[in-house]
Amino acid sequence: MNQASHSSHRSSYAPTMSLAVAQQRAQFMSNIRQFFLKQQVLEVQTPLLSQAGNTDTFLQSVAAQVTYQDKPSTYYLHTSPEFAMKRLLASWQVPIYQICPVFRDNEIGTRHNIEFTMLEWYQPNYSLADMATEVGELLEVLYGYPVVMNHYRYIDAFMDFVGIHPLTASLAALQAVAEDKGLIGFDFNSEDSNDSESDRRQSWLDLLFSHAVEPHLGHDLPTLIIEYPPATAALAKTALDKEGNEVAKRFELYINGIEIANAYDELADGQALRARFEKDNQLRERHDLPVMPIDEHLIAASDNLIPCSGIAVGIDRLFMVIVGAGSIEEVISFPSRLA
Repeated sequence: MNQASHSSHRSSYAPTMSLAVAQQRAQFMSNIRQFFLKQQVLEVQTPLLSQAGNTDTFLQSVAAQVTYQDKPSTYYLHTSPEFAMKRLLASWQVPIYQICPVFRDNEIGTRHNIEFTMLEWYQPNYSLADMATEVGELLEVLYGYPVVMNHYRYIDAFMDFVGIHPLTASLAALQAVAEDKGLIGFDFNSEDSNDSESDRRQSWLDLLFSHAVEPHLGHDLPTLIIEYPPATAALAKTALDKEGNEVAKRFELYINGIEIANAYDELADGQALRARFEKDNQLRERHDLPVMPIDEHLIAASDNLIPCSGIAVGIDRLFMVIVGAGSIEEVISFPSRLA
């Protein structure tokens, strides 16, 4: 076999991640586990398959056809281990963490893959401030030097980079500024839409935040965006900010313009959770998305969930920014296109 054909043959099976990066990643994963061992956080493992799916309209579950007790059934690969972990937390009431593959359909790009690795952990009796401190401590272990994090309110970031107040601007104003920034082809204000005004507002806010705000975040320091609109966080408690606006008790971590982690002060109210899931499904139905089975086990567990905060971290993205990779394909063995 000549050199050219050998190279072509190898490219048909070779991983997109180099051996050197794989060795770095192995040490990175070991450091995470050592961190939680020292923190006395229990590592757990929960099923990848569930009878219930994620109702979030922005997350599409991967369905799997299985046979259970000789009957064909539809199960779903989890988009996060959150639901099962909360059942463990309600039962055991101790700090827990998990590192596992998760699946989100139709997510492909330099920062996305249908299958990716997530780190998720829950700390009983932690406030969001406590969780932010622990995130900083983990980053220091992974970077190998002290890390200072910037705290930035959602409203302030929006006004700095978009130029309007996200909670008081009219729908017409949100559409106008989106078009001014080149975000055309979106018409969330259509009279044909069955969405509520609050749903349409949130659609504009999500579009503007992802395109006009996120790229600017976390370049000088890792940045925590805090005090999100409640509609962005179905599983978080809410509170009033200093201006009296209702906000979600949630933060997101950004590094180099990339969303790395998402943390909540967790909602422990089964009926409130059911109402939010049902509202999500109504919105999914209006947008011709599959209505997802609600996780009744989670609903039952929620009323016994002790006060806690939880966080989900995109392992591949975090490793990507730490080693300076330009694409997620450089830090995983086989992306979905080659799997």
